[in-house]
Amino acid sequence: MPFQAIEPRRLYRQIADQLRALIESGEFPVGTRLPPERDLALKMGVSRPSVREALIALEVEGLVEVRMGSGIYVRARGEDGQGSVIAESPLDTILARQLIEGELAAQAAQTMRARDVVGLREALDVMREEAASGNIPARGDRLFHVRIAQASDNSVLLRLVGELYDERHNPLAVQLGNYFENADSWAAAIAEHERVVDAIQAGDSNGARAAMREHLAKSHDRLTANWSPPRGDRRVLQ
Repeated sequence: MPFQAIEPRRLYRQIADQLRALIESGEFPVGTRLPPERDLALKMGVSRPSVREALIALEVEGLVEVRMGSGIYVRARGEDGQGSVIAESPLDTILARQLIEGELAAQAAQTMRARDVVGLREALDVMREEAASGNIPARGDRLFHVRIAQASDNSVLLRLVGELYDERHNPLAVQLGNYFENADSWAAAIAEHERVVDAIQAGDSNGARAAMREHLAKSHDRLTANWSPPRGDRRVLQ
């Protein structure tokens, strides 16, 4: 028998695998409601955010259905499911970005020239234009974070920031966005970006670090808030 690669199993996938096995064994038949998120977290000894990622992975797979105000129900696996989700944890990705991009913002406060700061404000303008058009302002958002990374003059860090940002397009992150990203959350995010720029322009490294870390911490918190109804089209804010 040939050797097979050993893959570290992400926590949310371990939770999803356990729930999937219980569903497939008949412990939770089609049509039944799963225990609430908080109860699953207690029974499994894990955090509620990890349970949430697992439940959303099963939803993307087509195995459960989220009914707002009622609960999460087992459904017959249909053709609309995407198969088993193998993706980076969006919440872990945000925490990684918080560590890396906080330091990059602090460094940018010392190295960015006036024209570079203008570039950051142009990225904010793109975000505002996208949001005003009813779209997720992801293009301007990515441009903002990449331009801060460019100030490091380090190609590895620049590539890493771009790749981590692009994880928001994996199926799990997209579905989280369907529930928790909206016009109000993006308006808050744009204001947080403005505080980062203000600190960088003032040459305040500590302030820039704190503002970036606060922005990404709040981004994390927004994805772990109470459930809200999903939108049919993630690109539309209103």
